[in-house]
Amino acid sequence: MTETEKLYATGKRKTSIARVYMAPGSGNVEVNKRDIDSYFGRKTAKMIIMQPLELTETVGKFDIKVNVCGGGISGQAGAIKHGISKALLEYNPDFRAILKKAGFITRDSRVKERKKYGMRGARARYQYSKR
Repeated sequence: MTETEKLYATGKRKTSIARVYMAPGSGNVEVNKRDIDSYFGRKTAKMIIMQPLELTETVGKFDIKVNVCGGGISGQAGAIKHGISKALLEYNPDFRAILKKAGFITRDSRVKERKKYGMRGARARYQYSKR
């Protein structure tokens, strides 16, 4: 990989879609043109995002810029984690075994089940009354 080469990957989780751009740098993480600390208030979301970098020991080697839309904080953090994992595979295919074992490559396909007609929710029913 050359100094000017950028890595790109798309990550998804629930209804969130993250476009991740990685370039060699000092470790800055920018989400929607804002610093990661100002975008994500919770420490757990930041921790989720950094997991693939910590696992592959590449913390501080890349500048990461992310465009993320849809969903909530948790879904967006998961989408960014998925995108970073896929971009790291592009950088070094040898990371595949490590990331696969941790379950970061697999797209988490769980989404909210739709509400059905005649019911209060996806499975919850209105209370039955005999009279």
